[in-house]
Amino acid sequence: SDDDLTVAIQNNSLIHIDHLDELYTIMEIAEKLDKKARITLRVNMDTGVYPMWDRFGFNYENGQAWDAINKIMYSGHLELIGLHSHIGTFMLSAQAYGVAASKLSDLALGVAKKFDHHIEYLDLGGGFASKNTLKGAFYPGVDTSPSFDDYAEEISTAIINSGFDPDHLPTLFLESGRSLIDDAGYLLGSVLASKRLSDGRRSTIVDFGVNLLFTSFWYDHKVTPAQAFSHYTEDTVIYGPLCMNIDVIRESVTFPIMKKGDQLVVSRIGAYNMTQWMQFISLRPEVVLIDMDGKCHTIRERESLDTLTHLEKTPKHLKDIDL
Repeated sequence: SDDDLTVAIQNNSLIHIDHLDELYTIMEIAEKLDKKARITLRVNMDTGVYPMWDRFGFNYENGQAWDAINKIMYSGHLELIGLHSHIGTFMLSAQAYGVAASKLSDLALGVAKKFDHHIEYLDLGGGFASKNTLKGAFYPGVDTSPSFDDYAEEISTAIINSGFDPDHLPTLFLESGRSLIDDAGYLLGSVLASKRLSDGRRSTIVDFGVNLLFTSFWYDHKVTPAQAFSHYTEDTVIYGPLCMNIDVIRESVTFPIMKKGDQLVVSRIGAYNMTQWMQFISLRPEVVLIDMDGKCHTIRERESLDTLTHLEKTPKHLKDIDL
């Protein structure tokens, strides 16, 4: 909003701009405040991976990015600090980041040549893959996801080879959230029941569903029994407890026979689950941190009925209804 932009300019915050309407608004506010706004330009580009994420920012290939850069540099009330791209999500091609780094570097060098102005940082965004396995993938994520070394090699090589003066190398920012956090999270649950489906497959029903494990819509999460189990396995569907047919944790997994009360561990659930989980049918569970010494700490309490109702207010005319 305009109020948010005003506060950002007053606090000398970095503003990553996405479109011309935002750019013109910032120009007007900065002129009114008689302050220079610190700007980073979001750039989208063709990195050879499709579909191309061109929703965010100004396009590199068709000249939009240079058009925005010229407006910023000639404005008098804007200071171009950085260049930012976000080329996709769960990117399995490290080479695509090399292409992005090369194109951002080309823009930065062009700015230095035309305006004698040095870009302070390049932000290559996020989208780095974790070791989870995407639904429909033939090979598991541990075998197909690039390593941190793979990403680093592509990005650093592109920047070093682009022609920067060693005294003016930009700072590199990476938004590596999921690739770090996924491995840090585990979900513990219990088996509620086991039954046969009409086609003969075994189904195992557990006490956590897609309301807690939102990423099960796009990952085939690793699910492991938490106690000794038989070597006999069957093709199994793992369902959550919700009253919806889409409440599926694993659509098809070779799994040992489980009985009521057995416990399970779901691995690599650290990213995007607590931020997207919902209070639907069941309350959300306690969250526990295990520190480097193996000690457990509760960092989020289990929900209760008060959690659901403490923000609610009942109008007086409804309170007076005699049921």
